[in-house]
Amino acid sequence: MTSTVDGNKLPLRRKRDDDDGVKRDTTEASRSESCLDQPMDSSSIHEVIKYVPSPLPAKHYDVDTTEPISCGLQTLDELLSWKRSDANPFNVAVVSLATREPPLASSPRRTLVSHDMMGGYLDDRFLQGTKTENPYAFYHWQYIDIFNYFTHNMVTIPPAVWTNAAHKHGVIVLGTFITEWNDGAVACEAFLKEEESYRAVADKLVQISHYYGFDGWLINIENPLSAVAVKNMPLFLRYLTDQMHERVPGSLVLWYDSVIENGQLKWQNELNQSNRMFFDVCDGFFTNYNWTEQNLEWMKEYSGIQGRQADVYIGVDVFARGQVVGGMFETNKALEIIRKHNFSAAIFAPGWVYEAHEDKTQFRKNQDKFWALLSDNLYIHQPVLTLPFISSFCQGFGKAIYCRGQRKEERSWFNLTAQEIQPLYYHINLEDQGWLRSRGCPEDAWNGGCSLLLDGFIPATCTSAVSAKIFSVHVPLAPKILVSLTYKPSAGIKVSLELKTTDTSLCTERVTLTGIPEVLDEEDQLVSRLSQLCGDFNPEGWAVGCSQLALRGCALREVCFRIQRDGEPQDTPFSCRVGEIRFLDVSSLQMPPELVQGFCIYDVVWLRGAGTASETTSPCLHLNATLRWEYPKELVRHFKVYWRRLRGPDPRIPAGQLVLVGSAYSNLFRVTELVVPEPPGLLELVVEPVIRKGFPVPESHWGRRSLSYTEDFTD
Repeated sequence: MTSTVDGNKLPLRRKRDDDDGVKRDTTEASRSESCLDQPMDSSSIHEVIKYVPSPLPAKHYDVDTTEPISCGLQTLDELLSWKRSDANPFNVAVVSLATREPPLASSPRRTLVSHDMMGGYLDDRFLQGTKTENPYAFYHWQYIDIFNYFTHNMVTIPPAVWTNAAHKHGVIVLGTFITEWNDGAVACEAFLKEEESYRAVADKLVQISHYYGFDGWLINIENPLSAVAVKNMPLFLRYLTDQMHERVPGSLVLWYDSVIENGQLKWQNELNQSNRMFFDVCDGFFTNYNWTEQNLEWMKEYSGIQGRQADVYIGVDVFARGQVVGGMFETNKALEIIRKHNFSAAIFAPGWVYEAHEDKTQFRKNQDKFWALLSDNLYIHQPVLTLPFISSFCQGFGKAIYCRGQRKEERSWFNLTAQEIQPLYYHINLEDQGWLRSRGCPEDAWNGGCSLLLDGFIPATCTSAVSAKIFSVHVPLAPKILVSLTYKPSAGIKVSLELKTTDTSLCTERVTLTGIPEVLDEEDQLVSRLSQLCGDFNPEGWAVGCSQLALRGCALREVCFRIQRDGEPQDTPFSCRVGEIRFLDVSSLQMPPELVQGFCIYDVVWLRGAGTASETTSPCLHLNATLRWEYPKELVRHFKVYWRRLRGPDPRIPAGQLVLVGSAYSNLFRVTELVVPEPPGLLELVVEPVIRKGFPVPESHWGRRSLSYTEDFTD
């Protein structure tokens, strides 16, 4: 999480300074207006430090650090009073749901993951990431179709870090609406008493999903219902489903197997006549976990399911609580039976691979083992992506932060929004005791927190190349593309790329990686730009190879590595670390970069924290502030946020160098606990776009805003 701060530190906030033109209303709409009110003809704003309580809502900002956090809603009153102006802008997903092949609607056997772990809102509640050792994360996205974030809050709003990661891979994200125990029964009687009341609840759920950018709801009623409430429940479900479909295209509303038609809380472990009334008015049914194969055999023939078998998700509790099939590292046994009868699957609490194992350092190993055991009964979908298609294989966490092969920060970290398009992870056996494995490895990386490690064993009897498929995607290609690969092969092997493309038929293109590709009939400026990306740059043993291809009318479907022994036949253990792969449209490389515009600073909170400033014996002065700017989000991987000292109380000390504050994955960033010089002072905040093409953006195009501040002497 965050660094330790002094428990006696006092919150401070700026005093109104009529010259800066900044409004002080605390609603998000007003804060956005205040951003617009800052004079853009001046690069500086002024703050007068004053001790007042922080105006930021504690449910959206950590009370000690003002870090943006995610949370759910606890009560019906809290849900009904929800409004956009009080919502959390940092929890809005910034990644739209990628199209996928095949479309979910035409997938006959789907896989849903319901993530229920340790009460929820753990490290993932920190919306800009956090410092943490050995966090839980998920990265087998191409195996699943739907991700549900589950807690026991009445309304579970998925943290945006999960929605962003899932959407990149074409995976739908559902929140959870749950009522349970006596309080749940009271809430249900209140909102299901009449049409107006149940429509009010449904409308709020739709508004929340639409605002935060996720794709629907799992409805879980874990308490009995009165005759009136159970009569109105299907009407509520139908209205909610219809409204979700209208406001959020592609959205889903699923019902959990709990209450039956007479209002009793009586789990059926199947879809049948007593609960069909709920299934008929929504998008799907998630069964309880204590089913047997006989339940599935019966359901296949049940008339109420005909034509919608894919909409029935058979629940599997990975913790294996109660009388269940499989579970834990035998979850594959349950999945085999589910697929045998052609049903969809709902895998509940796969975080067991983390939560139930004391040694968290073995998390990756346990997670890869779990999903490998399931893989024979999982179906890979292809996210539909656009050029530039780039991945550094970062899983959204790591032991260090890397940039172009260099360790920039030595610390453990977690931020799933930083997760890039994930490859396929697997372990397969080859002939004559050969083997091949694909896995994430945090010990070295090119960008982010980990690289893709391909390792294995080629027996002496194997004379052909080993093909390792790393991506299954759908990427429409430009007439001319540049392929760039950053990798570290072990001695004794040759590595090349194999691209499978399709137009009217599937074809294979083998790519030989060289230095700067031959560029014909192009400006020298283009050659220079390619040199920046593919030139003689070989830090820490990384090789960077490029190739230019002409592939008219094709779409990229598979990316494979061909690994071949270099030399005489002999048993050959090998490894190849892949740092990054890029597919770029050559015609777009000379387009001028965009300017960062509209850069503003607001919601400033001053804190005194642990440590002592060099200019004084007082605890350090911490700046906390929200930054907002404008820049086309489709062009960037992320933004780097810097600060530097321009002037402090001692004029003899020269201006400082730019210091990295953090990375932003949207046009919004909260600076927290930034130690700044004692007042009076002048500092500069800077935003650098890191664009997807990989070329540096000139400093003249970065966003800059200076902030001057003085102590308040009026009290």
